[in-house]
Amino acid sequence: MHKKMKVVLLFDSPYSRPRGYDYHEEFQDIDWDTEYDVFSALEELGHEASLFGLYNDVGMLLEEIREFKPDIIFNLTEVFNQKTHLDKNVASLLEMFEIPYTGASPASLFICNDKALTKKILGYHKVKVPRFYTFYRSRKVKLSKRLKLPLIVKPLCEEASRGISLASVVDNEESLIERLKFTHEKMKLDAIAEEYIDGRELYVSVLGNKRIHVLPTREMKFGQFPEEEPRIATYKAKWDFEYRQRWGIKSVFAGKLPNGADKKIEDICKRAYRALNLQCYARFDIRVTAEGAVYIIEVNANPCIASCDEVAQSAEKFGISYPELIQKIIALGLRRGI
Repeated sequence: MHKKMKVVLLFDSPYSRPRGYDYHEEFQDIDWDTEYDVFSALEELGHEASLFGLYNDVGMLLEEIREFKPDIIFNLTEVFNQKTHLDKNVASLLEMFEIPYTGASPASLFICNDKALTKKILGYHKVKVPRFYTFYRSRKVKLSKRLKLPLIVKPLCEEASRGISLASVVDNEESLIERLKFTHEKMKLDAIAEEYIDGRELYVSVLGNKRIHVLPTREMKFGQFPEEEPRIATYKAKWDFEYRQRWGIKSVFAGKLPNGADKKIEDICKRAYRALNLQCYARFDIRVTAEGAVYIIEVNANPCIASCDEVAQSAEKFGISYPELIQKIIALGLRRGI
């Protein structure tokens, strides 16, 4: 039996709304599934939940905290003032005022937001990652001799596959320069190019602080996707429902893996989770080759936890219902580092 608590459900909003706004209209939209699902679970659990959509005014948030006096903040923020790299600053603000909160620490959010830094740390801890090179906007573009084509070009500090399309996979220097130019000039972001790993696209969720659990593995299946195209989790493959239907792209529980890959994946994810000092919950995006080599491609601190998404689906397979998952995340936030 859990204690009933006062919880502020904190999420980012594309506009400013007054305190006490109920977000009823927004919750009808599929893009707000996570916020709606978590709020519904908090109510089902009997907690007193207050909704707070953060846009660009931390003063209103501090006012909410002073007057509502929450026991914990359930932190779903991914951006501040439409800037993804500022998610760590929101967590930092909560730490400054010594307010318990769920999810990753500011340090882990900072590291995981930088794909190159993440890979350097994992590589140091002998976790296999693709070879990569970072291309900053202010520097001359030159293909590193360390890299072997084909490569996949991504924004260095973006999430949710933003900026990733089929054109991101390049097999010659001319295409590389063209894609880097798109990332630098159109998106106004630094870029990372990493060797393309041909293999199965897996998602592994991890739950815990010091004692951690690796949840059942999910997989993106590419269905009727053209054989000549690279099978990667583009923005459309992840988030465009009609595109997924057209090509038969589905997220399912992973079938049989190459010899010993299951145990290898569990061990690698535990080591990576500890190396990055992740807490509460996280998701690893992994590629497994036909030979059974396991590469960590991306690390997601505070990944999506809508009831239909990978973390929640894996937790349910593990025997944790959705309300139980939300309650566990709250408990982990209250016992941060323990």
